[in-house]
Amino acid sequence: MRAVQITEFGGPEVLDVVDLPDPVPGDGQQLYEVSAAGVNYADTHQTEDSYLAPQTLPLVPGAEFVGRPAGGGERVVGLVEGGGYAEKVVGSPRLTWPVPDAVTDEQALALVLQGTTAWHLLRTSAHLAAGESVVVIAGAGGVGSLAVQLAKRWGAGRVIATASSPEKRALAEELGADATVDPALADDDPKTFTAALREANGGRRVDVVLEMTGGNVFDGSFSALAPFGRLVAYGMAGRRPPKAVQPPSLMGTSRGVIGFWLAHCFSRPAMLDDAMSDLLQLTADGELRPVGGGRYPLSAVREAHQDILSRRTTGKLVLDPTR
Repeated sequence: MRAVQITEFGGPEVLDVVDLPDPVPGDGQQLYEVSAAGVNYADTHQTEDSYLAPQTLPLVPGAEFVGRPAGGGERVVGLVEGGGYAEKVVGSPRLTWPVPDAVTDEQALALVLQGTTAWHLLRTSAHLAAGESVVVIAGAGGVGSLAVQLAKRWGAGRVIATASSPEKRALAEELGADATVDPALADDDPKTFTAALREANGGRRVDVVLEMTGGNVFDGSFSALAPFGRLVAYGMAGRRPPKAVQPPSLMGTSRGVIGFWLAHCFSRPAMLDDAMSDLLQLTADGELRPVGGGRYPLSAVREAHQDILSRRTTGKLVLDPTR
């Protein structure tokens, strides 16, 4: 089969399309023929070995796919611990979900990892309450574009999205954001970013922040929290850690910092079932709009990673293993 393999760590240049033997299912696993594979920002950390879980070479990246069981069967979308960038993949049927006819491959891939992340950030980690203000960092991205829509659907009083270009800010507003902020304001001084978030919230501090950049964006977002506000950290796209958060700064202002990593839901698949059943139905009914970010041939995997790293993309990126 054709697959993308990494034999050394680095940037997009280490992604090579090669011929590999078909993967062999283990106990409780199924072989699937892949029609589309999803690309996530976390995959760029995987190629660098800078992600939460250490990586072992050689490896085939990719954590999600749409396809059918080898030999035939219904179309499913699934999560795997690796190997998604390929024509075939092995996975656990317990971590796959049937895709309704009204939902495209691209939409399903937007939901299975990024959609479930957005769902759990708001429901499980932040415990969003009706009327609360929500800041969505990278509101035009894969997770952010869905989090903006879900926050509005679940009764957020005001949704503020950050995005790095006028076009991305316009998209976030089209999806339901009440206001948008340029995250570049945090580049020199996080206080400037804090002030911009408060201004976007009518001069008030904010209740919930979904944060995946780190560095000054984290610092400025944390400073913008209201008493009992929660910042949920689920990434560090800027590759720069924020300042350490000290317990007195939490106690003195009744603020909270929460971490989230979807991998912990793999051992609790019922958590994924709850999110996927909700997200797939909303999408099939036309009430949720997963944003497509482009379908790349498998042979253009380096370009896909370069585009996502340079912030040229919006929504969900997909690889076509047939090309």
